[in-house]
Amino acid sequence: MTTTANVTGNDRAVVTRQHMLIGGEWVDAVSGETSESINPYSGRAWAQVPVAGAEDVDRAVKQARAALDGVWGQTSALDRGRMIRRLSALIAENAEALAEAETTDNGKLLREMRSQMKSLPDWFDYFAGLADKNEGTTPPDPKPNMFAYTRREPVGVVGAILPWNSPLLLMSMKLAPGLAAGCTFVVKPAEQTPVSTLKFAELVEKAGFPPGVINVITGAGETGRLLAAHPDVDKIAFTGSTETGIKVIKTAADHMARVTMELGGKSPNIVFADADLAAAANGVVAGIFAATGQTCVAGSRLLVQREVHDQLLELVATRARTIKMGDPLDAQTEMGPIAFREQFDKVAGYVDIARREGATVLVGGGRSPDPAHADGLFFQPTILTDVTNDMRIAQEEIFGPVLSVIPFDDEEEAIRIANDTQYGLGAGIWTNNVARSHRVAHRIKAGSVFINTYRMLGFNVPFGGFKRSGLGRENGIEAIRAYTETKSIWVNLSEETRDPFVLG
Repeated sequence: MTTTANVTGNDRAVVTRQHMLIGGEWVDAVSGETSESINPYSGRAWAQVPVAGAEDVDRAVKQARAALDGVWGQTSALDRGRMIRRLSALIAENAEALAEAETTDNGKLLREMRSQMKSLPDWFDYFAGLADKNEGTTPPDPKPNMFAYTRREPVGVVGAILPWNSPLLLMSMKLAPGLAAGCTFVVKPAEQTPVSTLKFAELVEKAGFPPGVINVITGAGETGRLLAAHPDVDKIAFTGSTETGIKVIKTAADHMARVTMELGGKSPNIVFADADLAAAANGVVAGIFAATGQTCVAGSRLLVQREVHDQLLELVATRARTIKMGDPLDAQTEMGPIAFREQFDKVAGYVDIARREGATVLVGGGRSPDPAHADGLFFQPTILTDVTNDMRIAQEEIFGPVLSVIPFDDEEEAIRIANDTQYGLGAGIWTNNVARSHRVAHRIKAGSVFINTYRMLGFNVPFGGFKRSGLGRENGIEAIRAYTETKSIWVNLSEETRDPFVLG
């Protein structure tokens, strides 16, 4: 919730004071500590948010538990669905404001954020419809005079820890199925991009959710650690880097909290010689330069069959050189800034590593030289050639607009290179050979494979990764199952006394 605004004469320099939502109340951190959210385009602070400490985290978890054990736990599945639909309608009504907040926070294009915000109601409508269909089973009688059935009950209090690149979309992938299942939430957005989540929390109030069902706390890594470590949190749903995700898993394991992890990637975009090269080039650009490359499923490795290598590379390089960088609020802008300084430095560092390893910078390679970009964190669209798959730039997630190009000779080599990574989140296949497209898709070790397209997401299509790209799946019916526990109930239909020393 916004309570104050200090205007310094430039609308990009408005600093708003935000508060956390805990138990239906808008509060500051007990310590009074705050941090600033920096607009990556202007380089100036635009919001001030609380930094939650141990007392704040504990209060939020207790409020979530009280709601679970109280009014929310007694709310019928049908009524949960109705409330989720009200929230969905409010998201649709406020999509523009949410999009502008997210763009100002992380520098992604307003036109992409508008598209994401307009799609968010689909997640809530879909899972609202599943709320009263989350059914148990009645197995055939397993033993004479015994009746057994199962119930699917909410896993409990969920700690949702969000990344900075698409906070509301990735929150919705957790919140919508979890609410439908009957869970309560403590949500912690990334410290770099907290504002859109706090604005979303205002809609939660308007939708009429009971206090404590959805709580939003803000802070940095220590706040997230405290949430993951809280003994009364039953599940952690996390999206972020693999390194941080592993730490969260270990912390959650200390009290046996369930986890869903959507982690990093080093996804291959594989282009065969028989592909429509113009379409493939467009897909390659979408896979790595859209969202300034700051997406977990980024197609950061371009594997291209050697006989069309030069032709495809020329198409991609020509388009990369003409990408319009600038104000993400401008409808004509095609690529905005890196979200924050540390990430900018990380991307630049990897390009330096690439040069030292022997890669060639074909396009870009550093900060934008345009004086109009001087205040923002603008890194040029970058294409690296002379890359081999054992280089760090081909094995480690960069999370920026940096494409590594690797040639291959035949299908077997393409599959081998594609799978030669610790990650397994996404992959693209470009070919006009239908048999090959399915054959290769079946052999690629990735949670999502895109054929003659790239970077697709749907509320009813499971999303997640193999290997170090994550645990579990978000979206689709599988997601609501991840927010429940299965309880088996046995009923004795006999009036006879059974032998107490024999397993039934």
